[in-house]
Amino acid sequence: MRFYIGEALSGEGNEIAHIDLMIGSKDGPVGIAFANALSRQSEGHSNLLAVLEPNVAVKPATVMITKVTIKGMKQAVQMFGPAQFAVAKAVADSVGEGVIPKDQVEDLVIVCGVFIHPQAEDDQKIYNYNYQATKDAIANAMQSKPSADEMIAKKDSASHPFKGF
Repeated sequence: MRFYIGEALSGEGNEIAHIDLMIGSKDGPVGIAFANALSRQSEGHSNLLAVLEPNVAVKPATVMITKVTIKGMKQAVQMFGPAQFAVAKAVADSVGEGVIPKDQVEDLVIVCGVFIHPQAEDDQKIYNYNYQATKDAIANAMQSKPSADEMIAKKDSASHPFKGF
């Protein structure tokens, strides 16, 4: 069983992208989370597969889960449009670049948490920021970044951008 965890933030303003993801074996806990995400939908949390275009889903199969409640069609279209394409393209590029080994794509799945701010406006920024955050989160996951040493080195100097003070 394989189980990788990645996180990344990209961008600024209301279009900022924050990706949390898990990559793992279909027959492990990530596979169970993947199946649950697709089979247990709820109002405002419409999870969806990442596709490059209709009928071209990415490999490893990737389910996108909303990290905030989708309130209205504008936000839904942003999730099903620029954010979905960004995540799909980042997964495809990660496989194409060898970050995710091509020979493992049928054995792995990805559960990808996506944040769309209710006041986001710029679809190009939504795409750009989600693409970069997803690429970075995948790379971090597959390389087990940050290492414990990297985390410890940053613990006293870190400054979270949304800490509120």
